[in-house]
Amino acid sequence: MSSDVTDSPAGSATDDVTLADVLEVLGKVLGIEDRVLTFDAGTPLFGDVPELDSLAVLELVTALEDRFAITVEDDELAGGLLETAGSLHAFVSARAR
Repeated sequence: MSSDVTDSPAGSATDDVTLADVLEVLGKVLGIEDRVLTFDAGTPLFGDVPELDSLAVLELVTALEDRFAITVEDDELAGGLLETAGSLHAFVSARAR
């Protein structure tokens, strides 16, 4: 992937991970860059965004891991991680500490 996917250095402070950063990755992975501009923290994701199927989840997780220098374990994909854009942002922010 090109270096423009990682704008901030690995290990950056949690405050540096914005919802917009997470949505940018989501938009690129799903090919919906125009639609994510309308997303906010309450926007439902898995089950509501048709492009976010099980294969796309794996691509998204890999892209988030690369962009924010985090690790996501398989068992963490269950629960509310992908419930809303806000829950995904909160997870990534907590991991990027």
